[in-house]
Parts: sequence; C-alpha cells; structure tokens
Amino acid sequence: MKEADDMFLSEDSFRTVLMATPLVSIDLVVQNARGEILLGRRLNRPARDSWFVPGGRVLKNERLDAAFMRLTLEELGVRFGRERARLLGVFEHFYDDTVFGPAAVAGGTHYIVICYGLVLDDGGLPSILPKEQHSSYRWWNIQEAQADPQVHRHTATYLELL
Repeated sequence: MKEADDMFLSEDSFRTVLMATPLVSIDLVVQNARGEILLGRRLNRPARDSWFVPGGRVLKNERLDAAFMRLTLEELGVRFGRERARLLGVFEHFYDDTVFGPAAVAGGTHYIVICYGLVLDDGGLPSILPKEQHSSYRWWNIQEAQADPQVHRHTATYLELL
C-alpha cells in the first residue's frame, strides 16, 4: 500500500508528536499450528536488537481494519483481515529510547498498543519474511521465549496471555 507512505510525518513533526502524545500501534502475536511464536530481531529503536513480535504504528485517519491489513502485509508478507485475529488486550509501553536515539526526545516514547493473536496454519507465511523492521525471524517455543533475556519484556508479557 504505497499510499500509506504519504501519511508518515517529517522527522521534525514526528519529534514533536513524540514529545506531546503517545503513539498508537498494533502488535501481532503470530502462532503456527505447533503453537510456536514468530519473533523478529528488531532493527529499529526503541527495542533494537531484542526479539519482538511483529507490528507497527496506526497512521492518522487509518481505520483499525486497514492498519491491520497494511501491517500484516508489511510485517508478514501476507495481508490478513482483523477478523482472523483475537484481541489479546490493550497495553501501555514506555521507553526511554526513541527512533532518534536515547536522548533525542525528552520523555522517550510512549505507545498505546492494541495486541492481537493470530494463529496460522503451516505454510501461512512466505518462506522469506520482510526485512525492513527485523534482521531475522525465528519460531519460538513459548516457554523458551519467556525464559530468554533477549526476548523483550513486552513480548514476554504477551506470551503470558496465550
């Protein structure tokens, strides 16, 4: 969906938003038929270098159904409708860090996250997943993910809901 690119803010505008408001995002807890969870090694701040669930920001004037379809396509390589998912809850995430660096914006980053669980049949995703947000992907056993210190604490919280 190339039209979504036009809805992203300039760097200066985004800094102002980060200082003044929370961001709204959707996180996706993706499970395969064996009950394993898909995690990606984050490339971007905040949470860079940790294992995290796929997801992303909801854009201005973007309806949740449209955001869900855009984000599943961008993050998973396949467009899924929100009706395929189960709402796991709404969460608040606070980071001292920002996309611009740890001291770049006073107050860091505040997210309001709508988290969905999505269970896929085997073969439900392409063999090569998009690499814009994650350097690599891995299917994790839930208990292994909960115990690994490289799995981000927010992701570990989601796994307690499964």
